[in-house]
Amino acid sequence: MDKKIYIDKKTFLYFTLIGILFSGFIYAQNTFPSIKLGVEESSNPQDFSLTVKIVILMTILSLAPSIIMMMTCFTRIIIVFHFLRSALGTQSAPSNQILVGLALFITYFVMSPVIDEVNNNALQPYLNQTITQDIAIKEAIKPMRAFMLNQVDEKSLKMFINFYPGEKPNSPEEISMSVLIPSYILSELTIAFKIGFLLYLPMLMLDMIIASVLMAMGMMMLPPVIISMPFKIMLFVLVDGWNLIVESLVSGIRL
Repeated sequence: MDKKIYIDKKTFLYFTLIGILFSGFIYAQNTFPSIKLGVEESSNPQDFSLTVKIVILMTILSLAPSIIMMMTCFTRIIIVFHFLRSALGTQSAPSNQILVGLALFITYFVMSPVIDEVNNNALQPYLNQTITQDIAIKEAIKPMRAFMLNQVDEKSLKMFINFYPGEKPNSPEEISMSVLIPSYILSELTIAFKIGFLLYLPMLMLDMIIASVLMAMGMMMLPPVIISMPFKIMLFVLVDGWNLIVESLVSGIRL
């Protein structure tokens, strides 16, 4: 069935009058807006430096979601939060926006030492033109590499090193980022799923207890999830679940 949208007559006349006045104003001024794009030559080196900075900034912004998800602890935190919501049985509480926002702020809190080191050793010296771009990139990668090496699982790291077609590294400093990043992601996924399994255990036991009680009372047609969800929420609140989970996540990340 097609849906029809009705517009109030006053609203239609109001927007029509605004359009007529605006078009009349442009016609009276005999000017029309236009957008110009072009490349101009400049002999000022600062203009070239500013252009390069803008290009680098746009590149970083386009890669920011991938960097946040793949090179920080964001993946572990957000997966654990989704496991928690599924274990509690609440479909959309907290919502995805709240979980993602909380995970981002916790990630920023955990990664603050690494971010400060990148800013002090790479970004600020490069902006002050005391180091070159290549040196700035190397200095920015060093704290990120150290962070990921502290978190990565040796089993995952050895697997990707064996698959690497190039020369095998002799020290952690020689490990390529193309090897370290997927190893780190796989380790974070493994840790997040282990934590999710531990979160599911008490909730699963509570579901089994509720189901057994309902069967004993002859109420087999009543879904146990409807009865167990309030008890899950009450248990989670009584044990101060949010603080316990966040505390375990933050303390489990080695800086």
